[in-house]
Amino acid sequence: MTNRRRSYLEHWASDHGMTVEEAIDAFPEKAGIGRYGRPEEIAGLMAFLVSPAARWMTGSTLRMDGGEVKSV
Repeated sequence: MTNRRRSYLEHWASDHGMTVEEAIDAFPEKAGIGRYGRPEEIAGLMAFLVSPAARWMTGSTLRMDGGEVKSV
C-alpha cells in the first residue's frame, strides 16, 4: 500500500460509489490479490537491480503486484 495505490483507490471508490475505506477493503478480492503489499517488500528486488549482480539484465520488465495483473 503506497500513496500511489491510495490515490488510485480514491478514484476507484468514486467510480464504484463507495467510500475510500470500503474500496480499500473490497479491492483485493476484486483484483484477485490476497492483500496489499508494503513498499519494504520490494526492497530485496530493488537492491538486486541496482547491484553488480544485475549487470546483465537489460530490457526487462519485472512486475511486483502480488498477481494483480494476470500473465504467463
